[in-house]
Amino acid sequence: MVVTARNQQKLEELVHEIRAAGGEAHAIAADLTQDRALEHLIAQTQKLGTVELFLGNTAGPKPGAARDLKVQDIRVAAEQLWYPMVALVNALLPGMQSRQFGRILFITSLAAKEPIENLALSNALRAGLTGYAKTLAREVAPFGITVNTLGPGYTRTERVEEVFAFRAQQQGISLEAAYAQQTAQIPAGRMAYPQEIADVAVFLLSARAGYLTGQAIMVEGGAIRGLL
Repeated sequence: MVVTARNQQKLEELVHEIRAAGGEAHAIAADLTQDRALEHLIAQTQKLGTVELFLGNTAGPKPGAARDLKVQDIRVAAEQLWYPMVALVNALLPGMQSRQFGRILFITSLAAKEPIENLALSNALRAGLTGYAKTLAREVAPFGITVNTLGPGYTRTERVEEVFAFRAQQQGISLEAAYAQQTAQIPAGRMAYPQEIADVAVFLLSARAGYLTGQAIMVEGGAIRGLL
């Protein structure tokens, strides 16, 4: 397993956890918004062998309303969330095709199906990544490769705390009050635990999910009201 992020210390901690559990892992620190860093990551990964499973998860763009967006905001967010995923997949696809097997999974958000207030950039770009995944899925299905997206609902993570802190500030309420407002709208009555998201990801990356492709799977406690 190869894991990458910008924070070397967190990567090393993750590698230690994986190895302690009996797995094999390599950490490659990289800022994926930089072309040279992307090229280095790809080269180092390919030295380790053919990649069969790809899980792409990037940090979310900054919160804000659609009417306040600047062109530069969109460019920065796309370079952070969109471009690295496409570049990495393009580099890994030939190996997957030659082996007639591959799993590609992008972590998006429920915002890809139901836009979230004050997350204009995330709403737009997550939906765009979902469209890319759907298109790619049809192209590579004959090679035994599946492509899906996994959209977590509200999950108690640092990213969600950042979003709710922004929302609380905008409304002039406490952080806990902002959380309570949201959980009241979730039929499950709570936010997700990270492990619940991980369990679905593990299945989608497994050999058992070979006939499931081009799907946007939402794990959101029933929060989305739409049928599709």
